[in-house]
Amino acid sequence: MATPTPHPSQRPHLAAVVEDHFYAAAGWVLSRAGWRPRIETYTGYGTPDRVRVLARVLLARPGPVAPNRDAVRAGRRGFRHFLTVPAPQRSVRLQVGGHTSVATSDRAGYVDVEVPTEAPLAAGWQSAVLTHLDGTDPCPTDASLLILDEDTRFGVISDIDDTTMVTAVPRPLLAAWNTFVRHSSSRRAVPGMPELYRALEQKHPDACFFYLSTGAWNTAGTLRAFLSRHAYPSGPLLLTDWGPTLTGWFRRGPAHKEASLELLMSWFPHVRWVLFGDDGQHDVEIYEEAVRRRPDRVRVVAIRRLTSGQQVLAGNLPAPGPTVAGSDIPQVPAVTGRDGAELTRGLATVPGVLTD
Repeated sequence: MATPTPHPSQRPHLAAVVEDHFYAAAGWVLSRAGWRPRIETYTGYGTPDRVRVLARVLLARPGPVAPNRDAVRAGRRGFRHFLTVPAPQRSVRLQVGGHTSVATSDRAGYVDVEVPTEAPLAAGWQSAVLTHLDGTDPCPTDASLLILDEDTRFGVISDIDDTTMVTAVPRPLLAAWNTFVRHSSSRRAVPGMPELYRALEQKHPDACFFYLSTGAWNTAGTLRAFLSRHAYPSGPLLLTDWGPTLTGWFRRGPAHKEASLELLMSWFPHVRWVLFGDDGQHDVEIYEEAVRRRPDRVRVVAIRRLTSGQQVLAGNLPAPGPTVAGSDIPQVPAVTGRDGAELTRGLATVPGVLTD
């Protein structure tokens, strides 16, 4: 999530330089108008001994934060979520599990840090306390944390666009309309997917759910509202930065997904994952590569077909029968379906997922 620091000999990309100057000017104007830094927290995760804390420091109007902020945001047109001005290079104090440390927001205002805990955290939902240190009103803010211990064996990593939510991402013009023009609250769930995820949660009460997308962190609030409105199981969102990076115009979405998958599998080696995605973008290739790297960490891959005539991209998923790439690593089953009902029937044939 955090924007990377370039090598000392590397000049930042022109787009990043222009963006930084624009935000510096906008920040100066808003500060003169009375706007102040405010911490927006995202759901982090971790083990009893260390956690990953995610947040962003943004300039905001003075005044209390509405308790139903996510619901309010869900009623806005999509483009309004991107009208934000970050507060870079701000000091933030983090308190979690008896440990206190200070982090600095990056050029886009993000805080993405790994924090050790002095006292082990209990499995389940915990919280960190973040305090902005550069303002007259510290205003501590809680950040939710999902803690997994070694007893957690079942996990779900799910794409969002066109897997849980109908967004038509493979069709660029329609995707742009859905993202920037339509009201966020008008988004529809993929038929049968909320019921499938709840069935998995009921079958595996200790299961953890992570929602992985190439979408921007600007939309985190509306995505949380969408998942809650359709009763998807709670879990951290793993989104990405929006706009230019220090090395190019935009960051690579597939690279974000690949890195996030690898991080989750390395942090939680005791969990075997069900990977949900669709065949509209790069999920097939990304999940295949995850299976190649860590076949023992993947329980099954489930791919939603976007139309009745589409099939999973040839050669992009390990299928029952031959081993992956002709090697001797264990096979990982894969199922496909047009919606949650078809995927449910497919997953019912995989032992240990929906049936014993």
